[in-house]
Amino acid sequence: MGKHILIVEDDVTFGTMLKTWFDKKSWKTIWISKVELAKTELLNNSFDLILSDLRLPDSDGIILLTWLRENKIMTPFIIMTSYSDVQTAVSAMKLGAFDYLQKPINPTILQQKIDLALTSKPAINESNNDKPKLTDNSNLKKNKVVKGRSSVMQRLYSHIDLVAPTKMSVLILGESGTGKEYIARMIHEKSNRKSEPFVAVDCGSLSMELAPSELFGHKKGSFTSAVSDKTGVFVAANGGTVFLDEVGNLSYEVQKQLLRALQEQMVRPVGSASDIKVDVRIIAATNEDLEKAIEEGRFRQDLYHRINEFSVNVPPLRERMEDIEEFCYHFIAQANEELDKHVDKISAEALSVLKQQSWLGNLRELRNVIRRSVLFAQDNILNVDNLPEFHKNVKVQTSVAEVRNEEVKDWALNRGNEKEQIIAALNHARGNKTIAAKLLQIDRKTLYNKMHLYGIEL
Repeated sequence: MGKHILIVEDDVTFGTMLKTWFDKKSWKTIWISKVELAKTELLNNSFDLILSDLRLPDSDGIILLTWLRENKIMTPFIIMTSYSDVQTAVSAMKLGAFDYLQKPINPTILQQKIDLALTSKPAINESNNDKPKLTDNSNLKKNKVVKGRSSVMQRLYSHIDLVAPTKMSVLILGESGTGKEYIARMIHEKSNRKSEPFVAVDCGSLSMELAPSELFGHKKGSFTSAVSDKTGVFVAANGGTVFLDEVGNLSYEVQKQLLRALQEQMVRPVGSASDIKVDVRIIAATNEDLEKAIEEGRFRQDLYHRINEFSVNVPPLRERMEDIEEFCYHFIAQANEELDKHVDKISAEALSVLKQQSWLGNLRELRNVIRRSVLFAQDNILNVDNLPEFHKNVKVQTSVAEVRNEEVKDWALNRGNEKEQIIAALNHARGNKTIAAKLLQIDRKTLYNKMHLYGIEL
């Protein structure tokens, strides 16, 4: 039996074309031209999909979408826009639209987006047998972006497709280890800046004194250690993209300088008397609640709005377990290359164990587990015996509030040298630097500096 679709479109020619297209596919189609009529239909009938124009005679698609969500009607909603309305499409996505279509509509793209909207979860082939040998490792090479198959990730990718071609600044939100830099690179690769540089900056390692030099450059002799001219990140990335990772760690003074650079698209190297014109797109990422940081006076509200023209939230691994298998094979390929191993399969039992974990360290933790397991593998199959012992009954904190005072005092005791303490705290916190810093009784900035000093990477 065909699906039931509601088309809201006031252009008679275009509406007729859409209805004919859906009728040929045996869909049950209702085509109306006004928002108020759409509301009546939605209150009296259920639909599998809503396809709505943005501009309508009595209102617009955004108003209809808002009304839907207020009335708890969660039917997938795809909005149709002209190119000039892409900013409004962004607003629709933020309000909960599943996707958007740009007129004139390509039937192939329309079909793809409909199929995606109607698929809550992709079919996963669960087998008791081992996964067949990989036949194409070219898709699993180091630094290649691997796409998850879960519905939440497919929705994220549709948002990326929407914003990537624009000039909008993007703020990527997500827990530590979820792959925010991968997402940033994906946005860059899908933009018209893909042939230009992508420069990533770890804001956690930038001190207030050195940040202006790193970001904007300096002239020889401008300060004691400036023995030669230095090209800053913004000039190096001119024409391309600057990725500001952990942007919440920038000092307040550096935030002020960064805001000026973003607003004016001009930078002034330290020690220079003139500005340099730059053209960069900003993608920022954080696992911190920046709105809370604004309330506490640690982050500038004007900078927040400047970098948050569009936001995407990368879900934690525990909310997309369908992706575990794909990422396991990706990390196996990386480990094979690094460790000169030849593992090409993972047993069903081992995969089942991995899918039962909470993965509070997300993809970073999974990568480390797979890397270690590949090292212990004796042949080309990664078995459950190669996996580390998972402590299922040990509760691991997911927020700073859950770190007890007694635990902080315990970590203040001698646990070997400083580097060992830091590594132990990071492991205990599953890579969450905020929690690790509290355990060590230092601030996050100090933790980043010490990690850099000792060459500690996660």
